[in-house]
Amino acid sequence: MHSSPSSPVVLTNVTLPDGRRADVSLRDGHIAAVHERVTPGDAPTETTGSVGDDRIELAGALLLPAFVDGHCHLDKTFLGVPWQPHMVGSTIRDRVTAELDTRRRLTTPVTERALELVHRMVEHGTGHARSHVDIDPQSRLANLHALLEVRENVRDLITLQIVAFPQSGVVAAPGVPDLLDAALREGADLVGGLDPHGFDGDVEGQLDVVFGLAERHGVGVDIHLHDPGEVGAAQLRAIAARTRALGMGGRVTVSHAYCLGDVEDATFARTAKELAGAEVSILTNGPAGPIPPVLRLREAGVRIFAGSDNIRDAWWPYGTGDMLERATIIGLRSDLMTDDELHTAASLVTTEAAAALGLDRYGLRPGSRADLVAVAAGSVAEAVAAHPRRLLVTHAGRVVATDNCPVPDLPAPQPGVQRAW
Repeated sequence: MHSSPSSPVVLTNVTLPDGRRADVSLRDGHIAAVHERVTPGDAPTETTGSVGDDRIELAGALLLPAFVDGHCHLDKTFLGVPWQPHMVGSTIRDRVTAELDTRRRLTTPVTERALELVHRMVEHGTGHARSHVDIDPQSRLANLHALLEVRENVRDLITLQIVAFPQSGVVAAPGVPDLLDAALREGADLVGGLDPHGFDGDVEGQLDVVFGLAERHGVGVDIHLHDPGEVGAAQLRAIAARTRALGMGGRVTVSHAYCLGDVEDATFARTAKELAGAEVSILTNGPAGPIPPVLRLREAGVRIFAGSDNIRDAWWPYGTGDMLERATIIGLRSDLMTDDELHTAASLVTTEAAAALGLDRYGLRPGSRADLVAVAAGSVAEAVAAHPRRLLVTHAGRVVATDNCPVPDLPAPQPGVQRAW
């Protein structure tokens, strides 16, 4: 059974994030109804769907809105090519140089490698992703054009935002401001930045370019910031000030922000207050070393969400594209242990990430987009802790993956089966 947005589907006997059992009707790419079951064994009622609707029995599996990968690099991945040994660099600049050398040797096109990664992400339940794409004097707009092609090819599987990312710097590399401008004209959704102090050595100069382009094109901003300590925190405050001045609250993200995990309490409090007041979001992938403190930032009113970052590329030999695994990693790194804290970990790859990316109609309410994932767990906390199988993935109401296998025909449910997983 291959479903489509015009083919109504009822997902029967699912567990909602709040623990209720329900039947969920999908129609025209959206959730049409959520009908609670009084007891788990209740049969679907006459108000759940219509005669002729396809029904998929999920036997109590947890249903979540599709995962959101708030930060990846589709153009960088080595998936689809033979294993590439990791090349260690002592500085960001050294690693940029090493990456350029490695990628020049690759013969597999960006489109093929990116598609390999996208399909893995979809199979793991990701329905939305924000990918940065390198814009530099060497590749110019070639990688952007590749990702624009990929985005069109996978639009029925996943929605992609593209950030024009100056991996070689903004003011330190000749011609990059003009290339970023061209990238935004040709289809990039946001403008990026990279370590205004540590890489460019000119905080105000880089922010002038990045926020100037954002204002000119009416797009959001997503800046990589690896600089540690007070140097990094000062840049966060400068970004917050620019955001407030331009009225861009809710449209600016700082990715990584390691400094938030290694500054003094007074500096953290001051910086978090300014980030919250400007509505600047923080992205983390839960890396080794200092990590933005999830609970402290939330308590301070700062939105924090998650992304994969690098997946099997020149920067990082690890990565699967599985955002539920990413929630687990961040939970472990952040000592999130109680059920409420595990819910927080899950929110980093669902509701918080969706809000940071500005996604419309995200969630499990009637009227929400039917971008969903069913996992073999009985609760959100168990899903984060247990790394369960993905049983079903839908995008705009269409089944796009089942049980980590790409779009097979779904077997008819077996009579009497109460827990298929």
